[in-house]
Amino acid sequence: MTDATAPERITRFEDTPEFRAYAERRRELLSGDNPYFIIHDSPLTDTSLMEGRRVLNFGSYNYAAMSGRPEVSEAAIEAIRKYGTSASGSRLLAGEKSIDQELEREIADWKHAEDALVLVGGHSTNVTFVGNFVGPGDLVLYDQYIHNSVAEGCRLSHATARPFPHNDPAALDRILSTRRDRFAKVLICIEGVYSMDGDIAPVPDFVRVKEKYGCFLMVDEAHSTCVIGETGGGVDEYFGLAPDAIDIKMGTLSKGTGACGGYLAGSHNLIEYLRYSLPGFVFSVGIAPPLAAAALTSIRLVRRDPGIMGSLRRNVAVFMEEAAKHRFDMGLAGKTAILPVLVGDENHAMALSTAMREEGVFVPPAIYPAVPHGEARLRFCLTAAHQPEQIVEALDKLAACAQRLGITLPAPHA
Repeated sequence: MTDATAPERITRFEDTPEFRAYAERRRELLSGDNPYFIIHDSPLTDTSLMEGRRVLNFGSYNYAAMSGRPEVSEAAIEAIRKYGTSASGSRLLAGEKSIDQELEREIADWKHAEDALVLVGGHSTNVTFVGNFVGPGDLVLYDQYIHNSVAEGCRLSHATARPFPHNDPAALDRILSTRRDRFAKVLICIEGVYSMDGDIAPVPDFVRVKEKYGCFLMVDEAHSTCVIGETGGGVDEYFGLAPDAIDIKMGTLSKGTGACGGYLAGSHNLIEYLRYSLPGFVFSVGIAPPLAAAALTSIRLVRRDPGIMGSLRRNVAVFMEEAAKHRFDMGLAGKTAILPVLVGDENHAMALSTAMREEGVFVPPAIYPAVPHGEARLRFCLTAAHQPEQIVEALDKLAACAQRLGITLPAPHA
């Protein structure tokens, strides 16, 4: 390489293009009050203790209000007494704990699957699965709003990867009609409930497309388990799907079940293969025993008591009724615990989040790159613990804050 073509040497991280871009964006959006990394010194349920005062909390994924529930906490404490605080190694090499097997059996039964495998993180579960299930010569087709973890898995896999329009099985069908025969394996990736819009995927339609073309269907249920279905079972229960309709059922333990981790559920042969072959499982420590116990207890509670999901559905209905009174634009939402109020301008979303926090309501802003430019929003997340009067209070305060700041919120589309 000659001097003329040699890249400029960078010896300080502050001189990298990526840091300069970050610093410029930080100056644009975070020059005032920072709405991120807010400290909460309590469980995040309907309320939380924020900076020394109790506030209404609409910023957590604790959908079934299991984190902080006494039975769940006690199960975690008992697991610490019995097993310690860590798995202390890879389960394959260091050995299993009975709580791991109990949890995987419960998940498999809950998800109407033959077997299940639990990993230490939801994001890493998607990265390692997608990154290793497909490879060169294979194709991944994913919803344009798919989570970053799936996109990162696609990059790792070196498979051909293409998006298709959001929740559009007809568009997926058209792509496969001309491309299916060029590839060995084809993996279709969708989410059960989408994390920024709160809408539910038409999963049965995607099942029909995958069966028509002989593909594998993976559904990320991070935001649909413990949210939809009579006992929080997710899309299987919600749509009444056959047990083998979805090939790979992925979910997290960090949201509805109030713990931390990820899982994959599917056929016994697939899960057994992954148990010995998936890098993110084989070369990683196992889930911590107290987290396994917390997740197991949470799943059993939501399965045993349909009233938990009933409370969540009630809260969604109350929220949508109140939002309609205020003429807030809710976009695609309306049936799940994720209920974004569209704002549009990023600076307005940031200002409203700050003003709401000053009024005792915590609701974080979602801005680019989490959502497209011009579609900033306040993303309200409901839990089963919220009460109708808390929802009414929060939305009344949002309307008042917008009026005080001179911000006109978008009206619903006709």
